[in-house]
Amino acid sequence: MTVVVPSAEASVTGVVHRVEQIMGLPISLRIEGVGEGEGERGSGAEAADRVFAWLREVDARFSPFLPDSEVSRLDRGELSDDELSPDLVEVLDLCERYRVESGGAFQVRLPGRGLDPCAMVKGWAVQRGAELLRASGVTTFCLNAGGDVVAAGRPWRIGIRHPERADRVCAVVEIADGAVATSGRYERGDHIFDGRSGLAATGLLSLTVVAPTLTEADAVATAGFAMGADGVEWAAGRSGCEVFAVDAGRGVRRSPGFPV
Repeated sequence: MTVVVPSAEASVTGVVHRVEQIMGLPISLRIEGVGEGEGERGSGAEAADRVFAWLREVDARFSPFLPDSEVSRLDRGELSDDELSPDLVEVLDLCERYRVESGGAFQVRLPGRGLDPCAMVKGWAVQRGAELLRASGVTTFCLNAGGDVVAAGRPWRIGIRHPERADRVCAVVEIADGAVATSGRYERGDHIFDGRSGLAATGLLSLTVVAPTLTEADAVATAGFAMGADGVEWAAGRSGCEVFAVDAGRGVRRSPGFPV
């Protein structure tokens, strides 16, 4: 998990800030530079409305925990491939891409478990939310989904939580237009599994990826974490990705271009 830490900038005018609980996690949005006269119900707030409506729609359609979701219906065999929405087809194609590229470590169909694309859906959906903001004319924003962040418009300082100390960060990155995602064991325990063995991934304590989009940052962080210690080099070798990791022996590993 990452957390946005205060900027050195003293103050910003024209701010819209909102937090909602969606997908079982807090999602916050900060928009800056809302035009004079627009106020809380102006274009910035309307853009925020569209983003949160989209994220609620994604949760309803793609959650494996809701019996009437498209994902649950597909998993029960109630939908054929040609009945799937274009959005779900895109998500499943991305899942297959990362399964192949990770050598099977990234897996949304583990033996004995139902279809669960959540590892892909969050980053993909939040990145789509960022694109909705841009389409609405919003240029400066920070969208934070449970610590995975996509930001634009100015330098934003993002703290990477210490994997063993909830009250500390172990690094701070600064991004002006991009995304940061962290996979780890400290929030939800052993919830990421290596699809090659079906066992919980325990080789790393946390893996943070900076990438151009949150779709990629989140998927690479999850896949790399599932791969264990070898996943650090795999993630760092991907074009446009920079990596910061803490391994099971509490050693810190980072790629040369990691923006700290």
